[in-house]
Order: sequence, then structure tokens, then C-alpha cells
Amino acid sequence: MAKALNLIPTSIFPPFSCPRRLPTRRLLSVRATTESPETPTSSSSASVQVKPEPSTFAPPPNFKAPEPKRFGVRPDKTLDVLGASLAIFFRLGCGVFVSGYSFSFVPKDEIPPDQYALDFNDSKVKETSKLGPRPEKPVEIYEFEGCPFCRKVREIVAVLDLDVIFYPCPRNGPNFRPKVGEMGGKKQFPYMVDPNTGVSMYESDDIIKYLVGKYGDGNVPIALSLGLLTTLTAGFALLGRSGKGSIYTPSRLPPKPLEIWAYEGSPFCKLVREVLVELELPHLYRSCARGSPKRQILYEKAGRFQAPYLEDPNTGVQMFESAEIIEYLKATYALQ
Repeated sequence: MAKALNLIPTSIFPPFSCPRRLPTRRLLSVRATTESPETPTSSSSASVQVKPEPSTFAPPPNFKAPEPKRFGVRPDKTLDVLGASLAIFFRLGCGVFVSGYSFSFVPKDEIPPDQYALDFNDSKVKETSKLGPRPEKPVEIYEFEGCPFCRKVREIVAVLDLDVIFYPCPRNGPNFRPKVGEMGGKKQFPYMVDPNTGVSMYESDDIIKYLVGKYGDGNVPIALSLGLLTTLTAGFALLGRSGKGSIYTPSRLPPKPLEIWAYEGSPFCKLVREVLVELELPHLYRSCARGSPKRQILYEKAGRFQAPYLEDPNTGVQMFESAEIIEYLKATYALQ
């Protein structure tokens, strides 16, 4: 069912022609199959080359990372956050919780101060989940935001609490969209490459079944197993953002993927992901939905948990706050 996704009506998302071509780019290496993409296959090694762009990257002048604010929405971003929040309603919270999520209320003194937990009145919320085997290397997924089939795969990434390298493939993108055609034989999204097993495949439902079989308990969540209804509601979830995250914005490709701590069910994370996709910036996605053990890891790393959290190895910048992250990405990587 999940065929090449340029299925969104052009009356909603009009096509955009990008008149500019990027300078030469950097080298990338991925594993890709040489067989039929319709079913899981063993893959052979293939070189996907994007020539390097001789450029240095630095934070914008006078840049200073903002102080994180809990549950705060910048006034000029209120409508954006509301639009992105529609997805939670249409998808019934799929992508908000890790598989096997449960919680309980415990006395505050039962959880050490260096342990991440939500405060609730005079108690704390203790959250747990049940994870399957962990991949040694991040799974690689080629996709874009304004795509219901891609959203389904991103939701299972959140449910399974996987770390994934996303290679954005917006329309008119000069780098990764053409490479999918070279690797798999057609420009269809999402496209997954698992470097741990050598498996690569198209088809969102097949990717979901593969991931839950390999890194979960083998059971596809109900919200992702309803066939056409799942796809329709995943499409409705995009309406509040009117195709954002679908069309390429000319940008400079950095030598190293950015790192983003985020999860699919968060409207704040979605806004940042839209810009990462539009700028065609590869990023290591540290999925951290409710119940994820990685919330504790980020808590120890940054002194608090809040998503999204960006780490840019190309500039050394580390920062919270979605609105400011978006401004930073555009100022650093968009071609002016």
C-alpha cells in the first residue's frame, strides 16, 4: 500500500521548483541492496557518493544557547504548535509512549534527586517500559516529514525506542532522494537500510513488521495495524502543518550528521524535524518517548530532560527550545 509517496494532492501542497543547485558535496557510505526492494533481502555493500563541500561551519554571530523553559510556547509559535499537535488526536497518541509503557505514583523520597522523574503534587511519576533487543548500529531510514507512510515508520521507531539515522528526502532534494533511486531502483519512501543485518526494503508496513520482529516483541501496535485506516489517519495528522517538511530549501551539507533527542509524538520535536528535512540535514535521531531509558541519559548529560535537544558536532552547539533550534538551523545551514 505504501507506494512512492508523492500522494498528497497538489492542491494542498503545491509543487515548488528549486532553481539553485548545490555546490559539490561530501562522501557518504551506506549499505544497499542490489536485489528486489519489495521484500527483505540481504544486501551487498554499495558506495553512495556525494562530493565534499569545502566549507567550515560555525554558530551564528553572537549566538548563545537559550535557557530551557518547561512547557513554554513562544507567542509567535503558538499556531505552529497547535497545528503540529493535531497529530496526537488523529493518531491516538501513537509515538508518545514506548512499548510496554506503564507508570505509578511513588513518594518523592523514593526516587533519588539524580534520577529523572516527573513531579506530580507531593509524588513522583515512575515510568517503565519493555524493550526488545537493541541494534548495535543505528538503522538508516530515508524519508520526509510530509508523508503518511513515513510517519508510520517514525511512530514505530518511537514505540521501539530505536536510534535511527534519518536521511531527509524532500522534493527537489539533490542528495538523498536521488540516491534512494540508485540503491533500490525507485524513488519511493520510506526506504530502510539496516547495517546490522544487511537488510534493506521499501514499503512502510513491511518495514514496521521487520523492526518489531527484530527489535521488538514481534507484535505490531494496534494503531499501526489497521491498514487503510492507519494510513488515512497518518495523512490527517499532517493537515495541521500543510505539507511542511516536504520541499527542499537550498542548504549547505555538513560533514557530520546532527544529533537530535526527540520523539514522534511531540509537536515541538515535529517542528524541528520539519526544518531538518527541508534543509536536507542528516541527523542521528535519539528517540526518547515516554518510558524511554534515554530520558535518564539526557538528564545526566544536560542536567534536565526536555525534548527536543540538539547537539551539532559541526559547530559544538548544544541547545534546548524548539523555536530557537529552528532559527539556529536556518542561520547555520540555509543558503541565504
